[in-house]
Amino acid sequence: MLTALTTTFVSMNIIEDLQWRYATKRYINQEVPPEKINVLLESIRLSATSLGLQPFEIYDVRSTELREKMREAAYNQPQLIEASHVFVFAVWTTVTEEMVDDYLQFVAKTRNRDIGQLEGFRKSIMGFLGNKDTQEIIKWSSNQAYIALGKAMAAAAQLRVDSTPMEGFNRQKVDELLNLQSKNLHAAVILTVGYRDVENDPIVNAQKVRKPIHQIHHII
Repeated sequence: MLTALTTTFVSMNIIEDLQWRYATKRYINQEVPPEKINVLLESIRLSATSLGLQPFEIYDVRSTELREKMREAAYNQPQLIEASHVFVFAVWTTVTEEMVDDYLQFVAKTRNRDIGQLEGFRKSIMGFLGNKDTQEIIKWSSNQAYIALGKAMAAAAQLRVDSTPMEGFNRQKVDELLNLQSKNLHAAVILTVGYRDVENDPIVNAQKVRKPIHQIHHII
């Protein structure tokens, strides 16, 4: 059991990590060690998602040629070519009964349960998702990807790895570059990770700007 002192220490470490991180604008050419990348990927894998479906995939773009093209699609933001790793969160655009059944088979196998015991859960999933159109599915699956994105950014900060969440890009162009449409996927958000360029990043020493807690926290 954590003591009060240990709990306070852990909490302060988390706050210090979040104070340290910022949306890095420029990176140095230094690779993040594989063991740290594995932690980031595991934090994404373990993230909570609606119904447990994990309705997204991660594309780890290492091709220099692809990164150059993605930079053009992202209004020439330099992070796309300077960062150690570029992760594209590609979300589901459809949810079929086959996809749901595959998931439930996985649940049954993992938890050693009879698949028939999950019929009620199956009806709940199909009742929630069965009538949604493509745009509604994309919105729902993107919400799940953003939860995982936040986990990855927090984990990166704890590892003292810089990160940048990126929404400013032409999603249709990135879909084409990564051939996502043929896989019923859509680029929702990009996360770059690496190490900050303290000499060339214009906001590396800028004060973090956040509203005071009393403006966003309300007890009712």
